[in-house]
Amino acid sequence: GRGEVVLRAGEVPGELGVVLSGTLHVVRDDLWGDRAILSQLRAGDLFAEVYALLGEPLQVTVEARESSQVLFFSVRRMREDVPQLGERLELVLARKNLALNRKLGYLTLPTTREKALAYLSDESRRQGSGTFSIPFDRQQLADYLGVDRSALSNELGKMRRDGLLSARKSHFRLNVSQMP
Repeated sequence: GRGEVVLRAGEVPGELGVVLSGTLHVVRDDLWGDRAILSQLRAGDLFAEVYALLGEPLQVTVEARESSQVLFFSVRRMREDVPQLGERLELVLARKNLALNRKLGYLTLPTTREKALAYLSDESRRQGSGTFSIPFDRQQLADYLGVDRSALSNELGKMRRDGLLSARKSHFRLNVSQMP
């Protein structure tokens, strides 16, 4: 169900998970209660595979954003029963590496405006349209980009006034002719 913890930081999973339906967030909470959304998982996405393969404790928590179904696979049994799955897992890990590199690119930008523009530009390209929806509300987008929600909302308002975009909740339209 919504808000339910699927895997908790500190656990050592022996299984990797596959999202069958719904949406999960991979989050990191620090000792001061600050939260960062590292990724969003949808149907077909794998999670906890690196930790399960290495036998390492999770450094993140996986929780349901909405009612979801998850299937877990034993890493040990997969290795024994279906060795060719290793090749598929390598491909999945390569895709995840690209996604993490993309996010790292956002996080290393110096300003909230640059982070938001880079993310929105990438989403526009990924979805093949200047009009698109993102999978986050404002707080979740702020957590994903590692910025304060009010600073993000303020910056989106400035970008709207500057004619760079229009936005309503998680729906955006980029004015590409106005982009820097």
